Amino acid sequence: MRGNASQTKVHWKGKNDDFVVFVDSAKAVQDWKKDKSIPLAQVVSGWKVFVTHKQGAQGVMDAASNGALEDEFGTHREEDVVQQIIEKGDLQETEEHGRNGDRNITKGPMVAH
Repeated sequence: MRGNASQTKVHWKGKNDDFVVFVDSAKAVQDWKKDKSIPLAQVVSGWKVFVTHKQGAQGVMDAASNGALEDEFGTHREEDVVQQIIEKGDLQETEEHGRNGDRNITKGPMVAH
């Protein structure tokens, strides 16, 4: 089903900013927390750490700079940062419902001719 995929992410409220990492599923995170021998690569959905400029987990997401990671986590090594976020952050699942709203309303029975 195109456009109806759920999105799972882990949100970390830092001292200066909010950080987000996308993960494959809530179950993958829970399994990894119980068994750290599971490779993180099977949990995360891409090795990218995002920053939301203090807008929480829903804000505009930009790639986190090395400086921001260093300041918050003491390292800019993405594997270490991702691990800390997944261990201590808040897991959030959202349902994406594809394209909402009016489509091309100039066609079809919605327009009086």
